[in-house]
Amino acid sequence: MKTEDPIRHALPIPLATCLAAAALMGVSGGAARANELLAGGEASGLVIHDAGETLQRYCSRDSRGRLWFGLPGGTRYELVTSTADPAIANPGDGAFHTFDAAEVRAALADVSYPLDRIRADVFILPYPRRRGLESAAGPQVILLAPGVRLLSRAQQHAELAHELGHVVQYALMPDPDGSSWAGYRRLRGIENAAAYSAASPHADRPHEIFAEDFRVLFGGPLASSPGSIENSTIRPPAEVAGLGAFMLKLSGAPSPAARSLTFTNPSRGRITFSLPGGRSETLDLFDIAGRRLVSLAPREGQARAEWTWDGRDASGGPVTRGVLFARVRGAGKSVRISWLP
Repeated sequence: MKTEDPIRHALPIPLATCLAAAALMGVSGGAARANELLAGGEASGLVIHDAGETLQRYCSRDSRGRLWFGLPGGTRYELVTSTADPAIANPGDGAFHTFDAAEVRAALADVSYPLDRIRADVFILPYPRRRGLESAAGPQVILLAPGVRLLSRAQQHAELAHELGHVVQYALMPDPDGSSWAGYRRLRGIENAAAYSAASPHADRPHEIFAEDFRVLFGGPLASSPGSIENSTIRPPAEVAGLGAFMLKLSGAPSPAARSLTFTNPSRGRITFSLPGGRSETLDLFDIAGRRLVSLAPREGQARAEWTWDGRDASGGPVTRGVLFARVRGAGKSVRISWLP
């Protein structure tokens, strides 16, 4: 009996413009667990399978020479192995390129949503699926599809965060949870089921709107910039009062208002950040390009956690003036800083 396809939702980034960061390398050993994804000090249950491992362990050829990718649950997908195949409308540079496993780990580490209740296998596909060329996600699984052009870091981070949003929705706000969905639809102004349903155009599907909200509100600086979403007819998520708190509540975490990061004047060569209440986590500082500059351990007090930064990066070098972003892991949105040493 054919297993029902669990992969139903994908971010429609054109194949010719997205997907890749490094050419497919050889097998690199076992799955790499995303240990940087911390929620309450524990590693998340997200396991990354790089392209080499996916090809070796999860792909096989049939008697006609066709390559198939198989999920552990039994669902199989035929893969397109040549850019000359009619399924590929634009052959790009003539080769497929895969997501970079290290970049995927970095994108996951930048997510500020508590993920201790989330479990998923992240498969970096060596070739795209014939019946679904784009990346996609389902319950406890993410498929990151290769493409025919090199993918920028920002594109990789954005696509990963979007697909992770689907996994979070399946785990914490599944379709049978009518009460939560009704509350989300009210917040988002998408209560009209005739206009916003699974059968609607892609940008109007509630699942896709949730995944885009997750990307912008909880993805790292590279994933969330510039704050817009696929559906331009509804308000950007940052402008929807209570949306971030609603989504955080699904995880059991405190609301952003209860954990608002503040900082002292950043123009005197040193910054002190403060976060009232709750358990303290590591604070990460990023530059405008989304590169992590330094990670700071907290100094805890009775009523708040504090972090002090001396203006230097992880290697000890001074950070030049410019826009920076500070984010406490698990505490919500980044804080923008104008750094003037």
